[in-house]
Amino acid sequence: MVNRHVVGAHYGLRDWLVQRVTAVIMLTYTIGVLAFILFANGASFEAWQALFACTWVKIVTTITFIALLWHAWVGVRDIWMDYIQHIGVKLTMHVLTILWLLGSLIYMVKVVWGVL
Repeated sequence: MVNRHVVGAHYGLRDWLVQRVTAVIMLTYTIGVLAFILFANGASFEAWQALFACTWVKIVTTITFIALLWHAWVGVRDIWMDYIQHIGVKLTMHVLTILWLLGSLIYMVKVVWGVL
């Protein structure tokens, strides 16, 4: 029988690895965007539109944004687990965080893919 504790963050290899992998994904994307800014002569609005009209850029942006949301979830969840002792408040904060992250995902789909 496994004895689970309600308090305390989920310190473990999986969460550590998620934080590192998602950080590398976000860093790689940021370097790519910075390279575009630096090497595109006069990066105009039209240049940005042309770049984000490419399906591969939309896919890479979506993957990066999902990595950002996952990275944020692990970090914020651990904060709530570590510093909020009251289980009702902790549950409320988890639900509000999930709603915020889902709202952010929906808005990203609207902006990047032009749907919804």
